[in-house]
Amino acid sequence: MPDEAPKRIQGFLQHGWNYLHGFPPNDHWCSPGYPRFVWSDVLRRRGWSMGRRGHYLIGAPWIYLLHLEPELGVTPKREGTIWYPFHGWEKSSVSGDHARLADEIRNVETEPVTVCLYWLEFANPDIRRAYESRGFRVICHGERGSRWEGKGRDFLRKQLTQLRRHRRVASNRLGSALFYGASVGCEVAVYGDPMQYEDERPEYGGTARRMRLWPELHGERVDPELAVEVARRELGFEYQATPEELRRMFGWKRVRYA
Repeated sequence: MPDEAPKRIQGFLQHGWNYLHGFPPNDHWCSPGYPRFVWSDVLRRRGWSMGRRGHYLIGAPWIYLLHLEPELGVTPKREGTIWYPFHGWEKSSVSGDHARLADEIRNVETEPVTVCLYWLEFANPDIRRAYESRGFRVICHGERGSRWEGKGRDFLRKQLTQLRRHRRVASNRLGSALFYGASVGCEVAVYGDPMQYEDERPEYGGTARRMRLWPELHGERVDPELAVEVARRELGFEYQATPEELRRMFGWKRVRYA
């Protein structure tokens, strides 16, 4: 199907890795009666227990990108670490000391470091300087975009290209980027000040809950085989749908394109 004008999905698609029920706690905008497309079965079961209904398991968009782009970004030799500091978003900022985190990264990593910032942090010269002054390469995969504009449409492709060039992926919080990296062969690490949303919702359970559920994924060195196993489960590799299944679930009529 042509991608110049992406078709509207008849339902709600999980945006990123989530350890609640696939959507934010204040998910009142998910209209009752419309399906929820989630990545993994644990999210479906948790959503059901919290009164949500109409779940369809399709896995993460990431697994479809890997299917479409098996060679994108592949290099003969991978080196260095790509580091993703926990970030805010357009409606909520994060409080934390980037200079202190940069010092910790410099003390732990032994190879060149690329720090990937969210576009809001990337636009802040003080935050960029905290990492650049320690000798790190600083990049951004692009803006978030929205249903009304095309910004950020190459975000995942850029991320895949960078992850396949690096030997390690690390962050101060367990998140999508780490599972993406593990799924394409990166070693994984989670360390440093986890930072906080200024209005972080208690329903998620905070750092204590992440540590309780995934203690084995935290530290400067993580068992790579275990990381891959968890990543494949959390990203829902076993639920990848066929094109025809997606057309039916998303409410897209089959059209022949020349």
